[in-house]
Amino acid sequence: MSEARARVAQSRRIVVKVGSSSLTRPDGTLDEARLGALVDVLGQARRDGREVLLVTSGSIAAGIGPLGLAARPTNLELQQAAASVGQGKLIHAYTVAFARYGLTVGQVLLTADDMVRRAHYGNARRALDSLLSLGVVPIINENDTVATDEIRFGDNDRLAALVATAVRADALVLLTDVDALYTAAPDSPGARRIAEVHGARDLHGIDISRRGSAVGTGGMITKIEAASLATNSGVTAVLAAADDAARALAGEDVGTVFLPTGKPETTRLQWLADAAKTRGGIVLDDGAVRALRGRQASLLAAGVVEIRGDFEAGEPVDLVSRDGHLVARGFAGFSSEEADRMKGLSTEALGEVLGEAYARELIHIDHLVVL
Repeated sequence: MSEARARVAQSRRIVVKVGSSSLTRPDGTLDEARLGALVDVLGQARRDGREVLLVTSGSIAAGIGPLGLAARPTNLELQQAAASVGQGKLIHAYTVAFARYGLTVGQVLLTADDMVRRAHYGNARRALDSLLSLGVVPIINENDTVATDEIRFGDNDRLAALVATAVRADALVLLTDVDALYTAAPDSPGARRIAEVHGARDLHGIDISRRGSAVGTGGMITKIEAASLATNSGVTAVLAAADDAARALAGEDVGTVFLPTGKPETTRLQWLADAAKTRGGIVLDDGAVRALRGRQASLLAAGVVEIRGDFEAGEPVDLVSRDGHLVARGFAGFSSEEADRMKGLSTEALGEVLGEAYARELIHIDHLVVL
């Protein structure tokens, strides 16, 4: 067993993501036998003392049959209706299946905004940690019933990577209808399975344009992006077929394993760097850019030349150079309206002009990450 595979086999906290195509029949309806087979693998993992969080697609697909639809709807309102009907069917199936192992499940519905807003992100992380401490298996899905453009969030791949980062998982296992990453389309002549990916260079020249199935939304691109997000946070990732789930968790030579390329950072700052949907931008002068990149200093209002967008204190913002290059991201210490009044002023001048409450950094060093 390679070192990379051993990492997976020895992982104690695992996030497993399964796509719609791995849980449904050809007509798009939920296949409870396939769902049960996956639960058998995860139930055994729990018996072995491993913590499991399951990120599952399938709510929209599960609603297709009950609503009498011929295929996955493309209309947003119909997608939301199908998700509303299907989510109950999906969580019921998981509840019954995990009960065979004496396990209780907890439904956690998230939107992309829950992984964007600072308070929501912290709440989600604490809720998941609490469920695990109680011995509950979190069943996580995107809240498709209320999602808008996030309903096409990459078939939950990126959400799973964000969850893995938030809960400091040891491994992320992406289960799909493709058994591995290949050098070309799997059915093309000469295509070879890529067993291990050590970094971005290993993906150079690889065709990852394959689209997802008719009942899913993700493709190979979203899975590679998810694996990259996880490995950048120090989490080992595996891409494998759902039928190979047990072998993948055991560290056997199936699928493709992605080795960590980064070290675990403070969770909130890693989220800020990789996941945050920023609310606005702050344009910096050359001196402020040098200060951030060179000394990792706090951002002072004196180095700000322009405020873009509308944001409130505590929301994530992009820090960019005059030529538009992204320098850092940070949690704003003031609203955009306040920051606009503060820009260009020294700390001393801020106190004299705006009052002592403004005589401090615009973004503290502990609240920003240089990219």
